[in-house]
Parts: sequence; C-alpha cells; structure tokens
Amino acid sequence: MTFYQEITQDEVLDRSKILTRQMKKEINPYEEANTHSNGELLDTFSRGRVAIFIDGSSLFYAALQLGIEIDYTKLLCLLTAEAPLLRAFFYTGVDPINDKQQGFLLWMRRNGYRVVSKDLIQFPDGSKKAKLDVEIAVDMMTLAGCYNTAVLVSGNGDLAYAVDAVSYQGVRVEVVSLRSMTSDSLINVADLYIDLAGIKEQIQKIFPSESS
Repeated sequence: MTFYQEITQDEVLDRSKILTRQMKKEINPYEEANTHSNGELLDTFSRGRVAIFIDGSSLFYAALQLGIEIDYTKLLCLLTAEAPLLRAFFYTGVDPINDKQQGFLLWMRRNGYRVVSKDLIQFPDGSKKAKLDVEIAVDMMTLAGCYNTAVLVSGNGDLAYAVDAVSYQGVRVEVVSLRSMTSDSLINVADLYIDLAGIKEQIQKIFPSESS
C-alpha cells in the first residue's frame, strides 16, 4: 500500500471544483466572510487566472495560533474558488534529515503544489530559519504577465513592495493571513484581505475522532 497518491493538474482542478461546491454550502469567504475595505464583495468570476504564493512558515505559525492543522487540499480549493489555476507555490525552509517533513513535501508536490525550498540555517540562539521572501517576490514579479490574480498567503510586510509592483502591472492581489501576524503595509496595498481566523473551519484538517 502506497502512502502517496500522484494526481495530475486536471485532477487537482476537478477535485477543487467538487470540494469548493461542498464548502460553499457552509460559507464562501470570498462571498460572505470577507469584504474589500469599502465593503464591496469579491466577484469570483472576475479573478481570471489565479497564482497562489504561500509562505509556509507564516502559515505554520498562524495555524499554531489558531490551534488547527491545515488541510492543504481544502486550502487549495478555497483559494482557487473554481478560478483557473496557473500554479500554487509553497515556500518553506527544510531540514534535510527530517524524514517527516520530507514526506510532507513529497505529498505537496504530488497534490497540486510547486514546492520552493531552502535549507534551514541555525542561528546562535539555537533557532532555525530560512527567509524566502526574496524568492516569493521574484516569482510574483516574473510571472505577473501570466496570471490575473495573485493570492499571497503571508503577513510579511517585506512583501508589500512586490505586491505594489505587480498591482501596477494590472494584477489583482489578495492577501490571506492571520490579522495579528500581518503587517498593515501589506494590507494597505492589497485589493482584498482575508483573515485566516474567519476561514479556519473551512481549511482545518478534521480527524476521525472530531467528526464522530
């Protein structure tokens, strides 16, 4: 029995449509839970082709704050919202000897995500970090002519300049993150901001004991 299941991009999109329809019965964050700063609801049909850029570290710590584990299939479905998907990037620092993490990243690669990784660097205080904001910014700007809407899952204010730059190229930018961990400078340049706290029930992993 194999642990991983490899699926094609078309299959990812098909699953995305099915799960999105299911979740819409509960709540669609793009229609009910979140609005633009002026109160205007997002028209999901005007988003065009979507590219997703996920800061893995930012999302991990946001999930810890919310007390949930992310279901990345649900997350992908919710962020695309049935729009055509160019690519979903997942940026993360990696520990080469962490077999559990390597298994997780393999699953991500085989289930609709393009993983961009960098080895973790250990600092004098014992912490391990890998900054990937440059990689995120470069990919957003390089691919700007290939997508209409960027979904940035990060609260890092260092990305505000890149967001502003792609917006001047006609790209719509949606920022998804936990409000308490999000820079105001990033929210100010986004076309839409979505607080993860408002959609946590739609993206959390449900374990058998919880569903019974």
